[in-house]
Amino acid sequence: MRKIVMIALTLLLVVCMSQSAIAEAKGETLTAEEARVALKDLIPNVKVLSVGQAPIAGLWEVAIDSGGRKGIVYLDHAKKYLVSGNIHDLKSKANLTQDSLQKITKVDASKIPLQDALVLGDKSAKNKVIVFSDPD
Repeated sequence: MRKIVMIALTLLLVVCMSQSAIAEAKGETLTAEEARVALKDLIPNVKVLSVGQAPIAGLWEVAIDSGGRKGIVYLDHAKKYLVSGNIHDLKSKANLTQDSLQKITKVDASKIPLQDALVLGDKSAKNKVIVFSDPD
């Protein structure tokens, strides 16, 4: 079973790479609107946050928001296939998808309103811990 999965993934990668070479030669790009149209049937109410080249040739990395949940998906350059899952760099052992996801979900703590918050300790401290709680 593993061999079949590996063969299928290898074939998908070859197809994507050939599509990538064609797309790059043509200077093709993927707009947020094109990505939204491609994804709308599979991901309801999808909002495309950004589109860029994926770490693997032949794929676009698409940052999305659906129902308040952010995520990363990949579209091939032909806009026929959706790849959902993590991409790992085998050499550095880095999870490249997780790195991209952290960038789009990062919260700017300076924009959190604290005027009605209970503040403990020094208000001008360099580091702050913000705790959200709902007793109900």
